[in-house]
Amino acid sequence: MNLTEHRIMKRTFYWLLLACFAAWASVSSAEMNDQQSASHLETAVFGGGCFWCLEAQFKLVDGVKAVLSGYAGGTTKNPTYEQVCAETTGHAEVIQVEFDPAKVSYEDLLREFFHAHNPTTLNRQGPDVGTSYRSIILYQGDEQRAVAEKVKVQVQKDWPNPIVTEIVPLQVFYKAEEYHQNYFAKNPTQGYCRVVVAPKVEKFEKMLRESKQD
Repeated sequence: MNLTEHRIMKRTFYWLLLACFAAWASVSSAEMNDQQSASHLETAVFGGGCFWCLEAQFKLVDGVKAVLSGYAGGTTKNPTYEQVCAETTGHAEVIQVEFDPAKVSYEDLLREFFHAHNPTTLNRQGPDVGTSYRSIILYQGDEQRAVAEKVKVQVQKDWPNPIVTEIVPLQVFYKAEEYHQNYFAKNPTQGYCRVVVAPKVEKFEKMLRESKQD
């Protein structure tokens, strides 16, 4: 190998090294941003009827990162769907919403929640009847409690009948069985999904579009 070839190889190696370093730095920066974003996420837990409906609705909200269907508000540990449906656990069907407060506030989520279901029907949402379908907000800390109480009062003007939504502290959120997660997206043609979930999701999506135009 002559001197010219040696210099060309050194320069090539140098530029390849720089390119690899730049790519690593870019990936590391992206990972760091993702970690920082994740560290600032908050959660909200509430229920209002079948969790298949609320889960599908809140997956449409900008700033929401994840939604899980589950159970909360009762006394039975690690409840099953069958136990909750039997109305023996005290739990309600709820969703846990993970959101970025820089993009959507807890207060905004609650305002949307109060219009995602009917908060004036006690232990009932449409065809679903029982305490497991009750309207409920499970707050985490005094700040969430204060916001929930404020919003409940403010949205009363939008409803002709008294709002019966419970506002209680969250003790434990139990994730529902895996087949319940993302249920509407996986089963759009299932009977209940077509008749009950789909219309509620369409109505909610329309509300979100109109609120962006205001």
